[in-house]
Amino acid sequence: MKFLKNFMVGVSVLALSAGAAQAEISDGVVKIGVLTDMSGTYSDVAGPGTVTAAEMAIEDFGGTVAGAPIEVVSADHQNKADVAANKAREWGDTQQVDAFAELVTTSVAMAVFEVAKQQNKIALVSGAASSPLTNDACIPSGLHWTYNTRALAVGTGSAIVKEGGDSWYFLTADYAFGESLQRDVTAVVEAGGGKVLGASKHPFPASDFSSFVLQAQASGAKIIGLANAGGDTINAIKAANEFGIVSAGQKIAGLLVFLSDVHALGLETAQGLLMTASFYWDLNDETRAWSQRFYERTGKMPTGVQAGVYSSVTHYLKAIEATGTDDTDTVVAKMREMPVDDFFAQNGVLRSDGRMVHDMYLAEVKSPEESTGPWDYLKIVRVIPGEEAYGPLSESTCPTK
Repeated sequence: MKFLKNFMVGVSVLALSAGAAQAEISDGVVKIGVLTDMSGTYSDVAGPGTVTAAEMAIEDFGGTVAGAPIEVVSADHQNKADVAANKAREWGDTQQVDAFAELVTTSVAMAVFEVAKQQNKIALVSGAASSPLTNDACIPSGLHWTYNTRALAVGTGSAIVKEGGDSWYFLTADYAFGESLQRDVTAVVEAGGGKVLGASKHPFPASDFSSFVLQAQASGAKIIGLANAGGDTINAIKAANEFGIVSAGQKIAGLLVFLSDVHALGLETAQGLLMTASFYWDLNDETRAWSQRFYERTGKMPTGVQAGVYSSVTHYLKAIEATGTDDTDTVVAKMREMPVDDFFAQNGVLRSDGRMVHDMYLAEVKSPEESTGPWDYLKIVRVIPGEEAYGPLSESTCPTK
């Protein structure tokens, strides 16, 4: 009888402990909201593939964390800051979403940062690139995962200047991302002894680049830098080819080019293009294994944005599991404490300014003759160490670091 009594007490204690752990998860569910561009300029870069990546992270985690189920909701922000902010606010107020993920387009990310700050939610940025997100526009719970404009400038910009590309003209998307990318690349060009001869701002998104390409051609710059991304980059490169820019002696520098862009352009058009990549599916056995799973679901190899969503969501869930709570401050502190170690980044570090520092890759697009099969598009020219790419924490102007 005494044994049975002690056994029952032990069972009761375990039950109470399990109940207490469950109670640490607000509303009994961990809910992640993926806000992305489902059908616009960045839909191939991010889009439905980022929802798939988040779902894969949840499935690989077993569907539960700290004893609570994990759910994902998603919406199309249409690359509009007000649409994104309204949806994020609605999710936080009425659907108890704990973290906002993806957030391609800088204006979207900045708008959602404001909501996340007001509601004390976590924002896991993968698609937006502007370096101000971990500088003047940072928030305590804003975590910038995949890349930023500084890393792109250090990679592609400095490589081209070293090869003699010392005069530049920019075609720049007319919003915060384009301006940030042009500014960061300009700093690298001038530090290397080069000059910027001018820039043309184009609408976001844009379909006709004829007048902008002609202005760049007339400048006489050796390098035409594309401070844009996604469909804008594809359209600009196509226009440059139509006007014979490269055959006439100028070079095109795609400053944020994705695997999906190369796929859309084809190797005949894109060959020789230098780009800075956060991720490439064919880097090693781990990247190939995960990417093949992604391909089986989507029919496409993943971009860095999509792989970054998987990594950021997984790291978020690991922090909840380790702490037993989804309390924002506790989880963010744990995420910073743990190294990011997965197929996307090895020994990545989440800094106090919100920047996840990891190695980047300078890559060159292969020629059709060099490619050995479908999606075999890139050769890695150089690994860019994380601190070189992102700079030291001392350079960050984030007031909360």
